[in-house]
Amino acid sequence: MSNSLIVLCIILGYLLGSIPSGFLIARLYGVDIQKVGSGNIGATNVLRAVGIFPAVLVVLMDPFKGAMAVMIARWLEVGHWGIALAGFAAVLGNNFNIFLRLRGGKGIATSLGVFLAVEPGIALLSTLLGLFTITLGRFVSLGSLVGMVSAPLMLLARGWFPVPYFGLSVAIALLATYRHRENIQRLAKGVERRLGEKLTDQT
Repeated sequence: MSNSLIVLCIILGYLLGSIPSGFLIARLYGVDIQKVGSGNIGATNVLRAVGIFPAVLVVLMDPFKGAMAVMIARWLEVGHWGIALAGFAAVLGNNFNIFLRLRGGKGIATSLGVFLAVEPGIALLSTLLGLFTITLGRFVSLGSLVGMVSAPLMLLARGWFPVPYFGLSVAIALLATYRHRENIQRLAKGVERRLGEKLTDQT
């Protein structure tokens, strides 16, 4: 396994993750997504500011970025650590986008794509748990966090896993928590906006 190949996969992963899907799709509809709603380029803000179909496109494109980063690393045979680092780099690219002055989304959809390529069974279970949480309370932020945090717990419960993939799941869960820190504060105060509520200046 070549260190230079691992570095290449990390760079490619970051650049793939930095493709600003939500920003570009919203632009097609004449909307600067960074200047409306939360300013976030993720699917939730696109849904509220632009509409359902554009948001669906973002939901499809963002996971694809993460999955591609993992698949390229796997194709180059850089091992579990190289794959995990490439996947995490894709999430970082989405969240801290080099093309948008290090602004970006919260990385949930891109993280899902990474996990679908790395641990598909865990990814599907985590997604179902997150969607179930959203269905109960209509809080996208809470469902997203539940899905992300459940992944490393499910790996532990399963009892066997490549250590790099467990590290990846923990790192992604911590990053998701950090990116949702304002949502967590609003959830604690009972003022977080539910899915389907009208767009305001909240995140």
